[in-house]
Amino acid sequence: MNNFIEKNRNINRGFRKLQIWQLAVDLYKLVSTIITEFDKIPYKVQAQIKDAALSVSSNIAEGYSRRSLKENLRFNEISLSSLAENYSQLFTLLNANEISEEAFNKFDIKAYELENKLISMNKKLITKLNNKAEWKSEYI
Repeated sequence: MNNFIEKNRNINRGFRKLQIWQLAVDLYKLVSTIITEFDKIPYKVQAQIKDAALSVSSNIAEGYSRRSLKENLRFNEISLSSLAENYSQLFTLLNANEISEEAFNKFDIKAYELENKLISMNKKLITKLNNKAEWKSEYI
């Protein structure tokens, strides 16, 4: 993955260096693997779960690319919401015996790490906003 992250760099693609974005990409890969391993999960449910997981990294990227602290914070909040949705979905599958405890635990460890890093990032953004900081944009 690093080969692509280092290629074709510009200010709009700066989100690729964010650990939260990289973790969100890894989480999607894990979720995709988990839900395809278990044949009890209907295709429609699989699609919904994958959509929620994909939404996490997508919103981190979109918020970063908006070049505004307020919008970055808002899109990170949406990422957290998608992460909560994804947690609820996988927990429900676990509760219905449609995925294993081992699979859920793998997901939970990654999701928890990402969740805490997103919360930490949001706290930093809120502090910057309260201090009247501006987004530093090289193309202004």
